[in-house]
Amino acid sequence: MANPWAGEVEIALNGVPHQARLTLGALAELEATLGAGTLVELVERFEAGRFSTRDVLMLVVAGLRGGGWKGQAADLVAVEIGGGPVGAAQAAAQLLARAFTVPETR
Repeated sequence: MANPWAGEVEIALNGVPHQARLTLGALAELEATLGAGTLVELVERFEAGRFSTRDVLMLVVAGLRGGGWKGQAADLVAVEIGGGPVGAAQAAAQLLARAFTVPETR
């Protein structure tokens, strides 16, 4: 079960749940893979709905690695991500949101 207070998002790979989170190390790795882009630009693309599948994949990989997963992006080519492409995009957006905000209390 993901803990939103820890910035965690649950991502299922082939039906197996994994805890993903954007730790400082995962964010640094993500920023390095962005090349010329910045995390602020990535957040802006998600907010505007202009993100690419590459953006989603980079965020999912960074989040999974921040949660302790030892894989690489290439390992996800043949993996069923829970919810498919839409579920992956939702998880990526949640990872970004939870990395930079405090969860709402109801």
